[in-house]
Amino acid sequence: MSVRRLAEIQPESFAFTQENLQWAEGQIAKYPEGRQMSAVIPLLWKAQEQNGGWLPEPAIRGIAEMLGMPTIRVMEVATFYTMFNLAPVGEHFVQLCGTTPCALRGANALKEVCRRVIGEERQVTADGKLSWLEVECLGACANAPMVQVNYDYFEDLDPASFEALLEDLRAGREVQPGSQTGRSCSAPFGGDTSLTDETLYDGSRVGAWRKRFESQGEAETAPTAYKAGRPAETTRPEAKSSADKRDADAARPSDRSRREGQGGPADADAAPKTDIASGSPTVGTSPDKPADPGVAPVDGASATGKDGKA
Repeated sequence: MSVRRLAEIQPESFAFTQENLQWAEGQIAKYPEGRQMSAVIPLLWKAQEQNGGWLPEPAIRGIAEMLGMPTIRVMEVATFYTMFNLAPVGEHFVQLCGTTPCALRGANALKEVCRRVIGEERQVTADGKLSWLEVECLGACANAPMVQVNYDYFEDLDPASFEALLEDLRAGREVQPGSQTGRSCSAPFGGDTSLTDETLYDGSRVGAWRKRFESQGEAETAPTAYKAGRPAETTRPEAKSSADKRDADAARPSDRSRREGQGGPADADAAPKTDIASGSPTVGTSPDKPADPGVAPVDGASATGKDGKA
């Protein structure tokens, strides 16, 4: 940052108007006792506004006295922030953005217009109407190149439209802030190309959706219950799947029941059967329960020899 110094020629004194003094007292009252110095920036800004766009040294001293601050502390704030102008500016103070997006879109040509119509940076025209300064990004890159004049943005400029703007300002003619090509905000040149359906903005689509939902609700046989803005437990899909899982778990015997030979119907089928004639247990004799490949079947033929002897 370059060194910022106060202008050599200064007024003898500065005092807030009665209206601005009441405003300043209101700003100071926002802060607790002992924290009044927090109001230094808004008070400096109001002093600059009252003094025609620049901040004189008597105003810095007066604000220091109001806030109980050393004058050098207020001076540090005023010289640090570039929004405070330390020398006189024109009635229409032009801040021209010269950073990359604006430079790519023609800001350098606008600088030449400023030098030709106004003069060098920080130079005020003889009639006191205009002065200019190159500044960093002003946040309107989509509408580059652009300038800020006092509190207004003028965008989508070219050398011809910018020079015409300066002449209108000097002559006191009314000017129109914003895009100088007629486009709305940052819309594409030639008008919008998407989201052009007016029903997106007039509320009619919202009404159509609501009507659709209401008619679907009326068609349902069982009305949906709601509590505190949420569907009832029985109407939610996840609640139904949880209930089905609980029913399946209840029908299936537990691991402990299966180990102890107690429990569900599967245990009865798995129990060994007894042959009525011989009293021997049989395995795999039921057509519904095939033999286990790893267990040899036990029947009358296998329990005795081929000749029927044990």
